[in-house]
Amino acid sequence: MFRYKKCGATFAVLVAVLISMPSFADTATEIKKLIADDIRYTEENLAGRPDALSMNGSLEFWSSGGLLQVAEPASERFEVFRGKAKHIEVIVLVEGEAAVAQFYQEAVMQPVGLPLVSDYRTRVTQVFRKEGGTWRIVAAHYSPLRGGSGTPETQ
Repeated sequence: MFRYKKCGATFAVLVAVLISMPSFADTATEIKKLIADDIRYTEENLAGRPDALSMNGSLEFWSSGGLLQVAEPASERFEVFRGKAKHIEVIVLVEGEAAVAQFYQEAVMQPVGLPLVSDYRTRVTQVFRKEGGTWRIVAAHYSPLRGGSGTPETQ
């Protein structure tokens, strides 16, 4: 049992060292924050975060119902975007290296050159891998919720 009175000075030094150390978030916390930050980035810039996708692209099933796509690491642009993620769950595959996130996304969006989607409500699964110190999406599946809409892109 740890006794404060007998090792008060040692305890004080240990607390000071721990407080001064940089904090490291666990993978699940990092991914949840990244998802929220990505939505905020898109709202503010009307474009997706340029380094969100793997440098090799991402294999994706889009909510439009089209075929499997290879999304390139380029930023999607919007005329309108307001969104939020709900009920984010993260499955850590390898701490600090790979994880899967599942959540619901709601938005009002209009990709450049496409019609407005006022009721975008989609189930999202994203697979993340850390590349060069940055979490990036390597695969994703988006499927609309009943009563909601997916994106208008189809290929």
